[in-house]
This record gives sequence, structure tokens and C-alpha cells, in this order.
Amino acid sequence: MKIITFGEIMLRLATPEHLRFGQATSFEASYSGGEANVAVSLAGFGLQVCFVTRLPHHDIGDSALATLLRYHVDTSFIYRGGERLGVYFLETGASHRGSKVVYDRAHSAIAEIQTGMIDWENVFAGATWFHWTGITPAISKGAALVCKDACECAARLGITISVDLNYRQNLWKWGRTAGQVMSEIVPYCDLIIANEEDAQKVFGINAQSGDISKGEVTASFYSTVAQDLIRLFPKTSRVAFTLRGSINATHNTWSGALWNGLELLEAPIYDITHIVDRVGAGDSFCAGLIYGLLHFGDDEQKSLNFATAASCLKHTIKGDYNLVTVEEVMKLMQGDGSGRVSR
Repeated sequence: MKIITFGEIMLRLATPEHLRFGQATSFEASYSGGEANVAVSLAGFGLQVCFVTRLPHHDIGDSALATLLRYHVDTSFIYRGGERLGVYFLETGASHRGSKVVYDRAHSAIAEIQTGMIDWENVFAGATWFHWTGITPAISKGAALVCKDACECAARLGITISVDLNYRQNLWKWGRTAGQVMSEIVPYCDLIIANEEDAQKVFGINAQSGDISKGEVTASFYSTVAQDLIRLFPKTSRVAFTLRGSINATHNTWSGALWNGLELLEAPIYDITHIVDRVGAGDSFCAGLIYGLLHFGDDEQKSLNFATAASCLKHTIKGDYNLVTVEEVMKLMQGDGSGRVSR
């Protein structure tokens, strides 16, 4: 089975040791992006996954490409062109100070992508699944149109399509709202993934979710949100949610839920008391859910539990990529969260 993801890969520049931007004299460099993060996770689970993007023809573009190859992601359909790679700066919070992200991605190679640059029929040859996020159409009008072309082609070929709504307020600046654009692309999707804010911010659908600031997140409140989304997008058969309770920057509760059209399935709740890096947790949940639905057949509860355990482990790993194996995820699913040394 072959999985395709499409989006932007960026240079991540993070302050070391929880320093504030004004204190930092150096930055730790790595590469990341929602759909690239999903691709790396899936490749780590042993799946064939192809990441589609546009990268500039220079050393930084080459470095980003080399990183994907290092993690066994197929880069056959990375198109070269444009002037620059997008950048995001990360100030990692601690305790009661939250993290902060500053984007510098205007006029990046993928922001200037245009319809017709990607041969989607060729990209999707032999593919079974296509994943994208709401970040990609937020980048630019061109990226939104190309994303829509991809979904139209994948749907025509009978490929399963998943979307992480992934609302980013600071990116929607090119003239249309998230709701307007996403309402034209999400109808092609079979699976929608969101957090406690995405459905409300993009489509105005609210969840009565308790006090998120105190870590109070009740999955059962989300069944109505899922049903509202399915009514809005009839092709969608499943809706999944990541459930984060933010006690402080380094202590969160974490869980997930999945509406399958009949009932809301709930995953175990993990109490993560010493977060190393939470960026990319939602992407790791997406990858875990895709893996589970492809490998565990009709056992949707197991698929959800796998996604939640995988994304719990992501909080222990620096950088955006979830560099864990299927065996490590299964071990946590089975109740071994002791963290004992493996010898």
C-alpha cells in the first residue's frame, strides 16, 4: 500500500534550553511541516509513503530533501523551483509560560505553486491513501487550488482521503477565509481529524468541552461535533479528535476520540508530566490513525488507541518528527509506560 501526503516542509529554528527569542544567540535547526511529519511517522512504521511538495534549487532545499530521504520517505514527486524555503521560529515554553511560534513563509517555493505544476494522475498511481492538512490551502491561493486539484483527482481514482483541519489563524491572509476555502475541499474527504478548536474556528461548530485550561476534556461532548461535520460533508464516514488538556506548558493530559457513524470511541487518557516537545503531536496522531485503519481491519478501537499512544510518545521526542516504532507504540498500548531501559 502506498500513501501520499502533500504540503510544505520548512526550516524549523528553535531556541535552545527554553530560552526566549530575546535571549537566544543561536537556534537549533531541523525540518518540519504537518504533512511531512505524517510522512516521516508512517515511513517509520514501515509503510511506503511519498511526500509531495515544491522545494527551491539551492543548498537549503537540498538539505530538506536529504532529511526526508534519511527517514525513508519517497521524494520522487518533489518538484524543484521557487526562491526560498519557508521558516518557522519556535520559542519553547516551560511550566506556566506557553510556547510561541513565528512564521516566515511568505513567497516560499510552495506558496508560489500553481495548478498544472503537479501531475496528480502520475503521483497517485498505485496509491491507496491521500493525506493533507488545512495548513496547505492557508499558505496561498495557488496552494489551495493545487490542494483542491489533488483531492478531486484522488476522489476520482477511489483513493481514501484524510484531512487534519489544523487551523492556523496567522496563515489565512491571502484573501479568503478558512471556512470559505475548506468548504470547497473537505467535501472530498473520507476522514476528518481535528482538535478542540478546529471545527469551531473553521466551520463554526462548537463543542461543550469543559475547561481546557484545567485539563478537563470530555470526549463525549464531541459526538455532536462529529455528527455536524458529517451532515455538512456527507462523503465523510469518520471524524477523529485529539483531546489535549493543558495544565501547563510541560504538563498535559492527552487522549483521542473517533466517531464511526454509530458511536463515539474513546482512547485511554495519558498524563504527560514532563513534555520534551509537543509540536507535531497532532501529526503523529494522524499518522497513527492512518496506520491503524490500514492494519487493524475493522478494529477501530485498536486503531484509535494506537494513534493516541503514538502521539503520546511524540511528546518525549525533540523536533517535529515522531521517531518511534510500531513495537514501541504497541508496548505503551499494552500498559508498559515505565520507561525502563531496554537492554
